Amino acid sequence: MPDLSPSRSTPPPPGAGLCDIVIRPAMPADTEGVSRMLARSYRALLAADYDPELLREALPLISSARPSLLSCGTYFLAERDDRVLAAGGWTDVSPHGAPGRAGVGHIRHVAVDPSVVRTGVGSLLMRRILGSASAAGVTDLRCQSTLTAEGFYAAHGFGSLGQIEVRLPTGVLFPAVQMRRVA
Repeated sequence: MPDLSPSRSTPPPPGAGLCDIVIRPAMPADTEGVSRMLARSYRALLAADYDPELLREALPLISSARPSLLSCGTYFLAERDDRVLAAGGWTDVSPHGAPGRAGVGHIRHVAVDPSVVRTGVGSLLMRRILGSASAAGVTDLRCQSTLTAEGFYAAHGFGSLGQIEVRLPTGVLFPAVQMRRVA
C-alpha cells in the first residue's frame, strides 16, 4: 500500500475543512469534471500497486465517467467550489450488468482526487453512499476494489473475499479485490 499521508498530497486551502464540501447526486452534465478527477486519481494513486504497462492499457478505460452511473441517482460527487474532489456510488445492478437481487447492492467507481487523500473527503462520500444504500433496503454491499483501495474499504466495514481479475472491455485483466459488507 502506498504512503498516501497528507504530507505527500497537496493540503486543502487554509480554513477549508470538510464543512465546505458539498455532496450531491451526479448528473450527466458532470461527465467532464468526473472524468478529469478519475484520471488524476487513478494515474497518481494506482501507480504504486500496478505495473506501468497495465496502467497504460487500463487507464483510458477506467478513467471515463460512466453515463449510466451519472444518471442513476445513487452516484454522488463531493465538491468544493464546483471542483469534483471525489465521486462514487452504488447500484443494484452488478458492474457486469447482471440484474440486481433484493437487498444486494454494488459499490461503483469510487475515487478521490489525490490532493485530498486522507483528509476525510472519501470517508464523507462513503458515508453518503452507505446511507443511501441502507435507506433503499440494501443490507449486502459488494465491491470490486483496486489493490490500492482495499484498506479504504476495510476501514468502512468491508471484508476481503480474495483477489480477482476484472476483465476490461479490451480483454485486459485488471487485478482487484472482491469485497463485501453485510449490515
